[in-house]
Amino acid sequence: MAEKEIRLGFVVAEFNRDLTWQMELLGKEHAAFLGAKVVKTLYVPGVYDMPLAVKKMAEDRSLDAIVTIGSVIEGATDHDQVVMAQATRKITDLALEYNKPITLGIAGPGMTRMEASERIEYSKRAVEAAVKMVRRLSEYKASD
Repeated sequence: MAEKEIRLGFVVAEFNRDLTWQMELLGKEHAAFLGAKVVKTLYVPGVYDMPLAVKKMAEDRSLDAIVTIGSVIEGATDHDQVVMAQATRKITDLALEYNKPITLGIAGPGMTRMEASERIEYSKRAVEAAVKMVRRLSEYKASD
């Protein structure tokens, strides 16, 4: 029996779009390579704005997992630290609340634009984690 195709939702930050565009493309290519499909994409202004979009996708029963994609670059203040701390905490809470894998394909904080461009493959890692979690949770459920 063939495995059910894993259906992913992407929440993509528009801030630093030159980077997140590349991350999104790599993530979609990697999903296809792993036998998964990105069926819904929701664009948000920035990483800090992700939790509400993630929640909407988490409520969607047609999605098996959600991948967040963003790039948080340091500036003159600690703003990048605050953005990442708040967004990641809430994203984690939503995964637990909705019993759905929600993975972190967000690079940062504390990195320069050059370092960010070297980390566009973080989206591939997040897609891989989403696919693995869906499969492993399904296997765990099947072993009951």
